[in-house]
Amino acid sequence: MVSDDRLIAQIREWVLSVVIGDNFCPFARKEMENDNIRYRVLRNQPDDKGLEEGLMALMAECKTLDDKPDIETTLLVYPEIDDFHDFLGLLEMANQLMASQDYEGIYQLASFHPDYCFADTTEDDPANYTNRSPYPTLHLIREASIERALSGIENPGRIPERNIRHARAAGLAAMQAKLNACLKKGDD
Repeated sequence: MVSDDRLIAQIREWVLSVVIGDNFCPFARKEMENDNIRYRVLRNQPDDKGLEEGLMALMAECKTLDDKPDIETTLLVYPEIDDFHDFLGLLEMANQLMASQDYEGIYQLASFHPDYCFADTTEDDPANYTNRSPYPTLHLIREASIERALSGIENPGRIPERNIRHARAAGLAAMQAKLNACLKKGDD
């Protein structure tokens, strides 16, 4: 089993080399440089009890963000939920829970998974790498921060299209290699 410290180092490397390096999120660099990204490893099993614990951890993280405005965003890593469909179930329940707890419009969830596959693509489409990460991850983002960041970007709705074009232009082998390189972090 990968230690939490190594896992966080691998996720940080992914943020640096893929999310920022490929400019998939044009406002991530500032948050990384300001060191106000929180990382949490949640070792919940993909059974009913584990999913419930994972959801409660998400709610606790919302409360942490409520109480600590200096933390801009949180990456919640669920390394035990390796099945993509189980992860999508967690994401669906997480969005429902956030809405029922009045966090809709306050925080937004983005999702990343090593086997991420958009509904309209094949598994080997490089476009999937815009949402592929070393481990299953939910990204809890402040809505107000997204709005501020997007206000300075012309045509922000085109960011996903640009990311897909970029990943496809780089090609499957290059995108796979980048993700694999993140997993080597901590080997040295």
